[in-house]
Amino acid sequence: QVQLVESGGGLVQAGGSLRLSCTASGRFYRVNGMGWYRQAAGKQRESVATISRGGITNYADSVKGRFTISRDNAKNTVYLQMNSLKPEDTAVYYCNVNVDFSDYWGQGTQVTVSS
Repeated sequence: QVQLVESGGGLVQAGGSLRLSCTASGRFYRVNGMGWYRQAAGKQRESVATISRGGITNYADSVKGRFTISRDNAKNTVYLQMNSLKPEDTAVYYCNVNVDFSDYWGQGTQVTVSS
């Protein structure tokens, strides 16, 4: 069984920063791709950023230049550094981790950006 634990959400003013983290634990062989998704109220879940095991990253156009995804393979942890936050970044953020070629989702963490 694989567990994902997220942390780092909260309330921040526009222009501020937050750092999310997500750690995979349990009995498994290998963590492959990792990523962050978000779902705003009344909208579909969307991809924010992904990172391969080798460190190749992809970002949604809306966050390029403001968000940075990184990972620590030794700790099975993925991070999302969010800078210059905007009210439209308000959403529940979920991590997604591919472990032994199965996808797992975190419980979600609320990010609220006030104007």
